[in-house]
Amino acid sequence: MTEKKFTKADAVNALYHKTGISKKEIGTVLDVFMGELKSALANRCVVELRGFGTFEVKVRKARAKARNPRTGEIVSVSPHGIVSFRAGRELKQGVWSINDDAAGNPGPAGGDLGERT
Repeated sequence: MTEKKFTKADAVNALYHKTGISKKEIGTVLDVFMGELKSALANRCVVELRGFGTFEVKVRKARAKARNPRTGEIVSVSPHGIVSFRAGRELKQGVWSINDDAAGNPGPAGGDLGERT
């Protein structure tokens, strides 16, 4: 199965074609938005985007015996934060019907998953 990617540049282009706002302005808004998300998560805030999902920081416990997958070396790992994502109901419903048979025939890029206009 070939992995398809939707990059920030793809998002800028899609928003440009849908809104007519300049690509530079859209890029700036996306950069500021992502910076705010990072800042909120760094401050241990839960970020809820209705219809999309929820991001939150969880702390993983320390481990005395962890293995470096690249070298196989046994290392100790201190407690650390990870970002967790839970998909919202609309996103779940939008991707529910995807299966391996449909993988070769995806919908439109930046597909409509319950978009509101």
